[in-house]
Amino acid sequence: MSLEEEYQLQYFEDEGFHRLECSECGAHFWTRDGDRQTCGEPPCAEYSFIDNPGFEEEYTLEEMREAFLSFFEENGHERIEPYPVAANRWRDDVLLTQASIYDFQPLVTSGETPPPANPLTISQPCIRMQDIDNVGKTGRHTMAFEMMAHHAFNAREDIEDPDQYAYEGEVYWKDDTVRYCDELFASLGADLDEITYIEDPWVGGGNAGPAIEVIYRGAELATLVFMSMEQDPEGEYEMKDGNRYSPMDTYIVDTGYGLERWTWMSQGTPTVYEAIYPEMIDFLKDNVGIDHTDEEESIIHDAARLSGNLDIDDVDDVEAARDNIADQVGVSTAELRDLVEPLEDIYAISDHCRALAYMLGDGIVPSNVGTGYLARMVLRRTKRLCDNVGVDAPLDELVDMQAERLGYTNRDTIRDIVRTEVERYRETLDRGGRRVRQLADEYAQKGDPIPTSELIELYDSHGIQPDMVEEIAAEKGVDVAIPDDFYSLVAERHGGGQAFEDDEEEPYADRIAELPDTDRLYYEDQQRTDFEAVVLDVFEREGGEYDVALDQTMFYPEGGGQPADHGTLSTDDVTAEVTDVQITEGVILHRTDEDPGKGEFVRGQVDAKRRRQLMRHHTATHVVGYAARQVLGEHIRQAGAQKHTDSARLDVRHYEPISREEVKEIEHLANEIVMDNSTVSQEWPHRNEAEAEHGFDLYQGGIPPGEQIRLIYVDEDVQACGGTHVSRTGDIGAIKILGTERIQDGVERITFAAGDAAIEATQETEDFLTEAAEILDVSPPDVPETAERFFTEWKERGKTIEELKEELAEVRAAGSDAGEEVDVGGTTAVIQRLDADMDELRATANAIVDEGKISVIGSGVDGAQFVVAVPDDADVDAGDVVGELAGRVGGGGGGPPDFAQGGGPDGDKLDDALDDAPDVLQQVQNA
Repeated sequence: MSLEEEYQLQYFEDEGFHRLECSECGAHFWTRDGDRQTCGEPPCAEYSFIDNPGFEEEYTLEEMREAFLSFFEENGHERIEPYPVAANRWRDDVLLTQASIYDFQPLVTSGETPPPANPLTISQPCIRMQDIDNVGKTGRHTMAFEMMAHHAFNAREDIEDPDQYAYEGEVYWKDDTVRYCDELFASLGADLDEITYIEDPWVGGGNAGPAIEVIYRGAELATLVFMSMEQDPEGEYEMKDGNRYSPMDTYIVDTGYGLERWTWMSQGTPTVYEAIYPEMIDFLKDNVGIDHTDEEESIIHDAARLSGNLDIDDVDDVEAARDNIADQVGVSTAELRDLVEPLEDIYAISDHCRALAYMLGDGIVPSNVGTGYLARMVLRRTKRLCDNVGVDAPLDELVDMQAERLGYTNRDTIRDIVRTEVERYRETLDRGGRRVRQLADEYAQKGDPIPTSELIELYDSHGIQPDMVEEIAAEKGVDVAIPDDFYSLVAERHGGGQAFEDDEEEPYADRIAELPDTDRLYYEDQQRTDFEAVVLDVFEREGGEYDVALDQTMFYPEGGGQPADHGTLSTDDVTAEVTDVQITEGVILHRTDEDPGKGEFVRGQVDAKRRRQLMRHHTATHVVGYAARQVLGEHIRQAGAQKHTDSARLDVRHYEPISREEVKEIEHLANEIVMDNSTVSQEWPHRNEAEAEHGFDLYQGGIPPGEQIRLIYVDEDVQACGGTHVSRTGDIGAIKILGTERIQDGVERITFAAGDAAIEATQETEDFLTEAAEILDVSPPDVPETAERFFTEWKERGKTIEELKEELAEVRAAGSDAGEEVDVGGTTAVIQRLDADMDELRATANAIVDEGKISVIGSGVDGAQFVVAVPDDADVDAGDVVGELAGRVGGGGGGPPDFAQGGGPDGDKLDDALDDAPDVLQQVQNA
């Protein structure tokens, strides 16, 4: 059965719509214009709103967003706040937010939990890495965008158990959805006769349903998806993916209205970029020096109308498509490229800077994995585009322009991150360039072009952009074919917005899959350390170790920054030491040095002292994190944590170094919480209820699996956490912050100790202070002042020594015993032995050169060392001389022609080498 009847809407009939077939692509669409020939979407039609806006008034991004949200509020929808672009803050199956529906998957869409409102409206910032190669070229694609949307969550009323879903009945469905869309257009003054509603069934993630693309004057402005079916081999509907589907009990209105395109439609600018980034584009064009004549502007305008045909998803050859556009506007491809490519770079820079502002503003830190890798990829591509087009402005300044517009308050952190990454990129390019030349030589010998796989590997390993590879390879006569979707391929390799596990599978994974989940006794009583269990299986590992699976355990497996428990597993015959504990697919494996025997009854004993200290440090981590938020601000978010028995560390996202006064304040507040001796409690609420009450900051230590999540309450702090904790804050004992350090831009590390470890750490610090006081022969309070005075005196003495060395060198150079003098091509060379340190050798050599003489000095202080200095007018290479002399003492050396140093281990041959120095000088001079 087809979905044709799903599009036979009462609204279409009442409003006099016609169902037509596109003469170009064959798609079916609905329109009020019965004479229309095409569906209206490129390449079947051109943009017809450029210089001819489609709405009565021009709107900025902010004005259009408010118009949309207000419209749906007036029509019974509740406005909700947007979620972050870092979707992995609340779900672990994706990295980036790519659509507004991501906010409600999978629990709301499945009916397991209710939505925050029903119906609702939202304008959700999104980032789609798969569009990165189209940005700047098509005139309409942006990697960073806001998806304005309205959603309704419905459940069929004729099902046996309506209570099985978190929402009941129908809020509204297809007719009202299309009516809302039509009325929104009308409220903005659109010509409703020009709107087409294209039938385009949707399939994704095991679900499907009818969907409508809404086209106005050549631009797709909305997509109306009616998620209502699920995959079923016996289903009555066969969809475009070849699978069959049946109706679901729940059915969802999932719409998407591109804020940027609606704004563009209201302004009619040549591309979407001028409409949404006008200030930044003007700045960049002025910075680069782009100034077109009226004739050139006309060509650019004409080309912009056709730029939708450059979509890499729709055309096989982008360059052939560009040739076609050039023909239509009446210029050569080369001339068109010269005009539009600099603009395409500027458009992409503007868009990428906005994407970076979203990413970094929401706490993503550039790295080599996950969202961090994607942020780094965007940043490096943006830097390369800036270099290509000649932008003379720091990248951090450009990103900050977008961050300011988006209202981020952590702009200092954003700028710090960008500056650091740009510097790292420069260093990477220096190293990577050598690898490219080596690779080009290899393929030159083979006579083959450098393949795409090598390009991706070069980018991954060295950050080398493909056009740079192309430039270097061309020097070697090697071809490089850069795919149009290169960056999309790179993003896909790293998820492209999708999260995935990449863990190594255990060699005995099949056997583990047959085992039941281990019963976790440590959640029932965290103070208990002994238990009894049955050995379900034993897996032998290399090196005489074993992984033991039990039916239940009191051993905590490593996780959440908390190390595994240690202890023993005992039978009547064997006592096995437990040295590690890990969890795999719900099965807890105990690493032991003995095989207790499959089926055996064992007695487990957890190392109580170790467990107690780890519990103290885990609860203290929550306390210190809470105290840091109170002192430094609510923006503080955990970036990592690790607990040990002697100390723990907490990494927090913060925009500046933590001062000593702030450390003391955090420590004071943390210990106040300890002294309050409040109860540390746990509960297991439904995930959606917990998120609704506490927000996504619950997931400071990671995103736990499952519908029910474990919450730990420590004073006013609430976190989702799977670790073991003390019963009351007073059980933590004293908390002592040992130090703070900035481990990367925007991330501060707080190292601390709790309980016995805090006392030991404090005593160790006091021991250091006492020892220093004894050495300095002062009381402990006087150590800082005394140390500062000694350090100042030491620096002054160092300066005096250097000055005396220079004076001594000048005296030696001027004295009659300055060494043997020989003539080398008309320049006097002084050769002498001076057993002194390298600083004195260099000073003496420079003093001799100042007199217009060549200096060759040898020292026997550390083996045999040489310094050679040459005045500007002498035809002698100092590096070559040092190389020859150092070779005679079993070593090497070198340097620039005017100054070099080197040496070797054989000090006994120093005098012989100096005796040979005149000959060496002559040989080098004659070379």
